[in-house]
Amino acid sequence: MTTNPLPQHDRDAEAVAGHWLLARVGKKVLRPGGRELSEWLVGATPVAGRRVVEFAPGLGLTARQFLDRSPASYTGVDSDPDAVEVTRAVVGARGQMVVAPAQDTGLPGDSADIVAGEAMLTMQGDSTKHRIVDEAARLLGSGGTYLVHELCLVPDDLDDEVKTTIRKDLARSIRVNARPLTVVEWTRLFEGSGFEVERTELRPMGLLQPRRMVADEGVRGVARIVWNLLRDADARKRVLAMRRTFTTHGEHISAVGFVLRRR
Repeated sequence: MTTNPLPQHDRDAEAVAGHWLLARVGKKVLRPGGRELSEWLVGATPVAGRRVVEFAPGLGLTARQFLDRSPASYTGVDSDPDAVEVTRAVVGARGQMVVAPAQDTGLPGDSADIVAGEAMLTMQGDSTKHRIVDEAARLLGSGGTYLVHELCLVPDDLDDEVKTTIRKDLARSIRVNARPLTVVEWTRLFEGSGFEVERTELRPMGLLQPRRMVADEGVRGVARIVWNLLRDADARKRVLAMRRTFTTHGEHISAVGFVLRRR
């Protein structure tokens, strides 16, 4: 773990956003599809010699994957200065970090060949989702690639009342107003901003399932997380509540990766 303060480090376990609580107790992989789907996403398009912009890079695990593939440049964008410092510790001199919201990065238009965003659109309302995807389109030239890793709801014809219940339960559990969409709804959002879907990959949302935990964190990493939770009753209560929510709605929650091409 980085020694830099994590975002929301001053909040107690009851109030902190779920993903930063997990990071606080030692979890390094915070994406819904785990390390496996992040690796699939980065490997889905050539990176060498291309300009990469990543929205909300979190703990910097995907940033490291991009940098290991020799991009022409790497720029991480996050509105939280603490989050920027966490990623900067990983990126070092190999890239740059910008403190700005993803919907208004301040970067020049047509300045990226690849834009990536993981587990961040889901956390936004409909209007902000549109603005972020529009910003990705502005940064990319024609033919540029937008890589997206998010939560999704399944199946596509899921009843609206069930969707609302899931979104409310997620918001209550992770302390973020999460609004995942179905694959069809995500696709409609992207197409409305000038993207076409090249590839879609669905994976189970097993963020807190034992098998996924071991695959993502390793045995030592899981042991560290368990030890930290045993020592912190408030954090343990929150994490178990999140796990119950994911399990309760497991039939209708999935992780999805999109490879999108700018028309």
